[in-house]
Amino acid sequence: MKKDTLLLLLLLLPLLMLCSCKKAVLATYDRSANVYFDLSDADRDSIVYTFAYDMTKAQDTIFVPVKIMGYRDQHTRHFEIFVEKDSSTARADLHYDPLKSEYPLESNAGRAFMPIVVHNISALESQSVSLLVKLKASDDFGVENPTLIRARIIISAQLEQPAWWTMWLDNYSRVKHQLFLIVTEQRSLSTVGLDAPKNLYFANLLLMMLNDPFKWVKDHPEKNYVLSSNDNGQTYQFYHVDNPNRSILLRKNSASGKYYFIDESGKEVR
Repeated sequence: MKKDTLLLLLLLLPLLMLCSCKKAVLATYDRSANVYFDLSDADRDSIVYTFAYDMTKAQDTIFVPVKIMGYRDQHTRHFEIFVEKDSSTARADLHYDPLKSEYPLESNAGRAFMPIVVHNISALESQSVSLLVKLKASDDFGVENPTLIRARIIISAQLEQPAWWTMWLDNYSRVKHQLFLIVTEQRSLSTVGLDAPKNLYFANLLLMMLNDPFKWVKDHPEKNYVLSSNDNGQTYQFYHVDNPNRSILLRKNSASGKYYFIDESGKEVR
């Protein structure tokens, strides 16, 4: 009797194992796919994008990575996203292009990149704005993990005074810094004394431009910057031809008759 029972158990064991395996497979693949933002630890808090070093771009595109959690499909599917306006200071059509109601995830793909077109405007030089976007459930995807479905984007064009500035240049302003970048095409200078000849050369390039911006524009047509006046030469707007939205004011000093760029505090750049 014991032998018969043992034999029966041995015969039933493979069948029971097969049934349990089938149930596990079905549970895994019947689960709906989810989407989340595939961000690094640094970007998880906020993605910072700055136009500070380039006045020529009227706009640019930020690509935010979106990844699926679950199975891939042979058909194109779509994920949905929205802007949390109460938590955003960026304004549609001014700071960024309005988002679409849905974005595609191509067939057999495990990730996609959601494009956000941002605009380079002069107001960003003094105040950055934030854009908070969130994924939401769609017909094709769920959003199970609430900590991974938000992305905060900081849009800026602000410059900050670098440590090397006072060693080679006089008083600082963001406008003067911007002009330095345009004229010299240098993002930084060293603080090494042996580099003095080179660094003073770059400082002198800026000084010559400040002393005669009209000559600088004429002598450097390849840079595509212009000076445009709407008040018979009392003031001019200095900007790149590709982006009039980022301009710097040039104003005539009535006492000396000389023109000076005006910084963010309303002072003459010297």
